[in-house]
Amino acid sequence: MKVSERRPLPRKDLSLTLLGLGSAPMGGLYSPTSFAEAQAVTEAACTHGIGYFDTAPYYGYTRSERRLGALLCDRERDSYVISTKAGRLMVPDETVSEEENGWVRPLPFRPVYDYTYDAVLKSFEDSRQRLGILKIDILYIHDIGRYTHGDRHEYYWRQLTTGGGFRALQELRDSGRVTAIGLGVNEAEVVHDAMGEADLDVVMLAGRYTLLEQMSLPLLDRCARAGTGIVVAGPFNSGILVGNNKFDYADAPPDVVRRVQALKSVCDEFDVPLPAAAFRFPLAHPAVVSCVTGARDAEQLYTNVAWFERSIPDELWTALRKAGLLDEAAPLPREGE
Repeated sequence: MKVSERRPLPRKDLSLTLLGLGSAPMGGLYSPTSFAEAQAVTEAACTHGIGYFDTAPYYGYTRSERRLGALLCDRERDSYVISTKAGRLMVPDETVSEEENGWVRPLPFRPVYDYTYDAVLKSFEDSRQRLGILKIDILYIHDIGRYTHGDRHEYYWRQLTTGGGFRALQELRDSGRVTAIGLGVNEAEVVHDAMGEADLDVVMLAGRYTLLEQMSLPLLDRCARAGTGIVVAGPFNSGILVGNNKFDYADAPPDVVRRVQALKSVCDEFDVPLPAAAFRFPLAHPAVVSCVTGARDAEQLYTNVAWFERSIPDELWTALRKAGLLDEAAPLPREGE
């Protein structure tokens, strides 16, 4: 399996490379990243044939969009697919500090949640300006749901429904200004709800269908039946599957650490790096069209590619299921498929 291989969105004339580059690190997630590092990782991705790039206004408080746009806008437009997100308007604010919400040295634009019709259209136009790219291939609604909003979820959900946010998305698609629309979220429940309100082409699901957890399997099965593609983001569950002890953007609880240790033990028996198995597993589901991960520099990107393209024996997956570490109903990868 090569990172440059492509899978199509079921109902759109748009295909994504199996590995996509997420650009949160370009925005300074957890530590600063220089423009030179962002340039090197983008060039390394293109060299390896990676042609799907994801960003968001929130990443680095607009820094990620500005950098990614500068690095892509002079390339042939049909050589890459780009996605960004709506749901936060970025408002100039000189009080933005050196570190906020995990972003180090963010730009002086504060995020304000707004999922209404006018806000989605404004967010889209603002993103085009920052990127310097007229055609955005995929527009996701970013971070809607109780995972993000808690008690305020119903308020923001009404902005999407009766407030016209979903209508704005569909108008952008119908007019051809974007090719595909969807959600970019960290939870499965809100996707089920959204599929009852809007015709979604694709969902970016972060951390919820991975080697570590498969509780969202019913959602993926529903998406496969509906022809809604899944982009798996966060395949390492915030990093614990590559050894940084972070899970859902916080220190991993003991039960998660024990499960990761069990996964690693089985992988070690087959001489397979745990991150390689983490990349390969979700792609076995028929709804999944791409797996997106970030890289802070070119070296990290090269390591990711090596993990992604590593050959993995079928017996590993059988052993993981026998150990009770994979859902009995989850599709298993097969070498050569």
